Amino acid sequence: MCLKLLPASLSSRVKALKVLAEPDLIRHHTRKWLLNSQSIGFVPTMGALHEGHLELVRQARKENDQVVVSIYVNPLQFGPQEDFSKYPRTLVADLALLEKEKVGLVFTPSDKEMYPEGFSTTVKVTGSLVKGLCAAYRPGHFDGVSTVVAKLLGAVYPTRLYLGQKDSQQAAMLRQMILDLDLGVETVICPIVREYDGLAMSSRNKRLTLEGRKIAPILYKALKVGKSVYELGEVETANVLSEIKKVIQEEKKVKLQYLEAVDSKTLAPVERIEKGTMLALAAFIDEVRLIDNIVI
Repeated sequence: MCLKLLPASLSSRVKALKVLAEPDLIRHHTRKWLLNSQSIGFVPTMGALHEGHLELVRQARKENDQVVVSIYVNPLQFGPQEDFSKYPRTLVADLALLEKEKVGLVFTPSDKEMYPEGFSTTVKVTGSLVKGLCAAYRPGHFDGVSTVVAKLLGAVYPTRLYLGQKDSQQAAMLRQMILDLDLGVETVICPIVREYDGLAMSSRNKRLTLEGRKIAPILYKALKVGKSVYELGEVETANVLSEIKKVIQEEKKVKLQYLEAVDSKTLAPVERIEKGTMLALAAFIDEVRLIDNIVI
């Protein structure tokens, strides 16, 4: 039933992996696990999996009896000028990786399953969590994220949801949504996984040119400079951010979209840097939008 949606050449390579597209079928399997008192760890993804995703899967496997991963490029969270059509889609490779990680179930819905004709509901989180940072530049993005994750949680009904710190605003927003709606799911936020040179792992890194890839680690280098400046005694936000900008400006191909210092829990801007402050940025390299952050 599951493999009819996949290339025929893939069938023999994912025999141990159950891949389903229909929410009802996902619920059928996860409800049986829950009735048998088995815990479920859930990792939502948009595919193009990398080591950062796989670390979430491994953490979920350590802490739960079963692991479910979703692969779905959600159109609701992309703006009209964003890279929905260019977002990498590598389902065959993704499933091979998940099989190696012994994932119990993969949810690969289509737009038709997620947003059938007549769909008219949006989940919206308000407040400081969705005012600054990425939200200021991507109107509607977090409404799309909260809506799709609410639907995914409704299908999987996991014990724990695993998210990455790289998408810190998204993780904070989803944790708040789960609390506000009494969804009864524990949110586990895992550390950023980085490349050997410090670049935060991202599916979008694959779209960088060779030159852009060489330049990209400057984002993390700049954030570390900000942390070092604080550790040397500077606490004024404007001064710390100024030092970070100086590093980024060394590379003319980097177009900084935002650089902010916020409370890591509320995401509200801070005037003075202290423990618990998050330094966060977004920048374009080769027209590819990259984000990163570091918590003091």
